[in-house]
Amino acid sequence: MLRTFILTPFIFCFIIFQSIAQKPNENYQYHIHSAVSPVKIDGVADDPAWSAAETAKDFFMITPMDTSFSRALTDVKLCYDKHNLYILVVNYKPIKGSLIVESLKRDFAFGKNDNFLLFMDTFDDKTNGFSFGANAAGAPWDGQQGDGGTVDLSWDNKWVSSVKNEDDKWVWEAAIPFKSIRYKPGITRWGINFSRQDLTISEKSSWAPVPRQFPSASLAYTGTLVWDVPPPNPGPNISVIPYAAMRMTKDHQNDLPTKYKPTIGGDVKIGLTPSLNLDLTVNPDFSQVDVDVQQTNLDRFELFFPERRQFFLENADLFANFGYATIRPFFSRRIGLGVPIQFGARMSGKINKNWRIGVLDVQTGANDTLTPHNNYAVFALQRQLLARSNVRFIFVNKDATNYTLERHSATNRYNRNIGAEFNLASAKNLWTGKVMFLKSFTPGKSSDDFTHAADLKFTKANLIWQWQHEYVGKNYNAEVGYVPNAVRMGYYKISPNVAYLFFIKHNKIISHGPKLVSNIYWDKKFDMSDREFILSYNVNFINRATVALWGSSNYVRLLRPFDPTNLGGATLATGTEHNWKAVGFDIVSGPQNRLTYLASGILGGYYQNGRRNNLKAELGYRVQPYVAITMAGNYNDIRLPEPWKRTQLWLVGPRVDVTFTNSLFFTTFMQYNNQADNINLNARLQWRYKPASDLFIVYTDNYLPENFKVKNRAIVLKFTYWWNL
Repeated sequence: MLRTFILTPFIFCFIIFQSIAQKPNENYQYHIHSAVSPVKIDGVADDPAWSAAETAKDFFMITPMDTSFSRALTDVKLCYDKHNLYILVVNYKPIKGSLIVESLKRDFAFGKNDNFLLFMDTFDDKTNGFSFGANAAGAPWDGQQGDGGTVDLSWDNKWVSSVKNEDDKWVWEAAIPFKSIRYKPGITRWGINFSRQDLTISEKSSWAPVPRQFPSASLAYTGTLVWDVPPPNPGPNISVIPYAAMRMTKDHQNDLPTKYKPTIGGDVKIGLTPSLNLDLTVNPDFSQVDVDVQQTNLDRFELFFPERRQFFLENADLFANFGYATIRPFFSRRIGLGVPIQFGARMSGKINKNWRIGVLDVQTGANDTLTPHNNYAVFALQRQLLARSNVRFIFVNKDATNYTLERHSATNRYNRNIGAEFNLASAKNLWTGKVMFLKSFTPGKSSDDFTHAADLKFTKANLIWQWQHEYVGKNYNAEVGYVPNAVRMGYYKISPNVAYLFFIKHNKIISHGPKLVSNIYWDKKFDMSDREFILSYNVNFINRATVALWGSSNYVRLLRPFDPTNLGGATLATGTEHNWKAVGFDIVSGPQNRLTYLASGILGGYYQNGRRNNLKAELGYRVQPYVAITMAGNYNDIRLPEPWKRTQLWLVGPRVDVTFTNSLFFTTFMQYNNQADNINLNARLQWRYKPASDLFIVYTDNYLPENFKVKNRAIVLKFTYWWNL
């Protein structure tokens, strides 16, 4: 296996030649010209500027098949002036009067809405870009793209749009300020693609063709936006985003008096260049961020919760996507965890077409004398290689600024990580992969404190093959990262996976086929500690519904004591071995009906020759376009010998999203979790009274399940304003 670890970087060399090919859709070109008249954003195509603009049409079908033109006709027009890029889209309805949307919720779920999306590769590097769009009821969508096309919808910026619905079509019109996007002045060619989804006929299409195994957001398959002259320099680009908030909290469990805490602070965004941005924050407040959705934890390792805080989001992939899902040297949720962020600065963006940089520095305070003040600094650098590949470097530093051994002996004075990785992406995205090395620096640990991992993936419509391996040293430490498996105290891992799809001609089924996933771990002595094999058979329906049946085989040798119920009770001993088998299913309905559902189940063995049965389900109903109601539940029935006996874990709760307009939103949900012995109620009202400017009212309660007695309560009123200087 060590030989495989060593040879993997050389295997990359055999496929690099495929990464130098020409851009697949280079010949799909849209020529954009300056607007001949002012453009009014009202969703009506009557401005003279539109009659003079070129039209992009004749979209290609992506799904269910990618071998023909789209049945849903779409016309797209673009123009610009010195301030904005304008887009007009006429989406003709294949069935008159049809409309399928979830709600007016901003940054909607792509798969549940008729929608149109724009993808812009403003550096034509086929790696990073921006996405804007709307669903057929007018809900806006905006996100920043990274890693070849992944869209981060947490990113938010200032722009305007309007949708008008008619019996035979829906029209989207938008103005995107040049100040809201990043690009290199002087270049006249951007990558661009347009994506249309019409759920009435279960079809997704794009202007420049995209193979069905890839998302329409893939920047490998963009066409070319050709400017008549270089896009205008946006000039001074400074945004000030102050906030004022009032927080009321009450600790009922300890019968403490109500606390009132007024706070002010804000962010400043400075465009150092049209492609490089400086973000500053002072006393940031994240009370408007959604409460994390709770999870039943029956794992031996830490759960992952995504970052939603705005300050950390622009160019987040440059910092956060270094490494793998379970080996990340930087995870921004570690910053400000239970302590206040005092101030921070972040510079990120493009230096030129090939170089990308990110620098972050954040200072946190402390809530008690046992917790030191910490400074977090991150430096990231990326160099574009070949057609779509890149090499990245990262340095992460956590330093206690007021550390004393007497008060802070429970924590390290510093922790540092340095690393490099090569990300492979062939021109047509058929081959992707990564080779990564990381080393940590921690007081008292000076050996076996590094990690190496690599993977290689081949993706075609009917065949997916992937190899991944990892090594994490027993002293590797990423205190500002996310490495849940590091508690194994040093391990080797391999994960070979393969899947095949048979495409058939059928009036309901589009494809079906098997998939094998495997994960095998060894300790430092090459004795196996974990083994998991999952063999599934998957059926994909034309209406986007999916069904999967699977069986698994598991082996675990515990490396430390573990409570299989995670309730803080008795534990299984270190070194004990456990084998079990299980079967299960996963069902997801098509999104066309107003009533949607998903369900999954597990039936089989568990630790200590026990049994675990699990059922997860979600039922959704929409009163389009204003209300989306979801009821979710997760039930575990665990049967173990003494002292555990039978344990039943419930995690259930409804969620209601009410979108009165596309600028006034109300969300409320309740979560009952008997594993955490808690009922959580959260309600949030958001009024976007101007683009990117909001008023929030957030209410949160936590209760004891047995008597519904309040544990604690919080109410927050927050006002933000986005001011462009």
